[in-house]
Amino acid sequence: MRTAIVTDSTACLPVDMAAAAEVTVVPLHVVVDGVDHREGIDVSNAEVAEALRRGAKVTTSQPSPEELEQAYTQLADEGYQDVVSVHISGGLSGTVGSAEQVARRVPINVHVVDSGTLGMAMGYPVLRAAALAARGEEDAEVIAEQARWECASSYAAFYVDTLEYLGKGGRIGKAAVFMGTALSIKPLLVVRNGVLAPLERVRTASKALTRLVERAVDVTQDLPVWASTVDIAVHHFDAADRARTMLDMLNEQVPRQGHRQVVEIGAVVGAHTGPGIVAVAISPYPARMED
Repeated sequence: MRTAIVTDSTACLPVDMAAAAEVTVVPLHVVVDGVDHREGIDVSNAEVAEALRRGAKVTTSQPSPEELEQAYTQLADEGYQDVVSVHISGGLSGTVGSAEQVARRVPINVHVVDSGTLGMAMGYPVLRAAALAARGEEDAEVIAEQARWECASSYAAFYVDTLEYLGKGGRIGKAAVFMGTALSIKPLLVVRNGVLAPLERVRTASKALTRLVERAVDVTQDLPVWASTVDIAVHHFDAADRARTMLDMLNEQVPRQGHRQVVEIGAVVGAHTGPGIVAVAISPYPARMED
C-alpha cells in the first residue's frame, strides 16, 4: 500500500479491528485530578467512570503535535507515500487543527479529514478507507474524499442521563443544559453540523432508549437508494446492559445491515457525557464499497 490511514481514539475502533485494517490510532488524553492518561492505553473506561462518580476533576485534551508528528513520520519511514488522517469533528475538538498544522512540516503527504462526527460514525468510514487503500487505490485524495462523504452520510445520536457533564465541559449551551435538567427530563442529542445538538426530550430513561431506537430505525428507512448496506454500532459508557438491549431491538427492526456490534464509547467522550450514556452510530455505504 502507498497510503496509510490514521485516526484518533474517539473513533472508538476495537483494537482487533484497527490492527486487522492496519489503521494507526493516535490517542486523545484524559486528565484525572491532574494526572494525564492516554485514552485506551493508560486508563480504563471503568476507572474514568468511577472518577466521575466520586466527583474527581476530569478533563480531556487532544493529542499533542509531537504525537501526531511521530505517527506521520513513522509511516513515512515505513515507506508510505501518503497518509489519510481522519479525526473527530473540529466542532468538538482541536485535533483536526493540530493535524493540519503538523501535516505542513512532516516528510509525507498528509490529507486531513474533519469527520464532522465521532465514534463508529467515524470509525466505520475509517475502516472502509483502509480497505480502499489495501485494494490498491493509488490516489490518496480519492480515499480522503470517500471518507469525508461517508462520514457526512453517517448518523450519531446519544442518550445521556444528565447534561451536567456536557455543560461543565462547554460542549453544549446553557439553554440546552436547562432543557435537560428541568423536571428530570431525559435528553436525546444528535451530532449535527459537527456539534452536539438537542434532538428530543422525554420523561424517563426507558422512554428515552425506546425513542433512540425508533429514531435510528427511521434513519435507516429513509436512507437513499445507493445505501445498500448499513453498519450499526451501539456505544455505551458504563452501561453495557442498556447497549445490548438496544442492539437486540435494532437487530429486530433493521434488516438491511452489515456490521452490528456493541462498542464502548471511550473515556474521552465518556468524560464529557458521564456514566450511563448509550449512543447509536449508523454508517451507510454503497454496494461498490462492500468487501
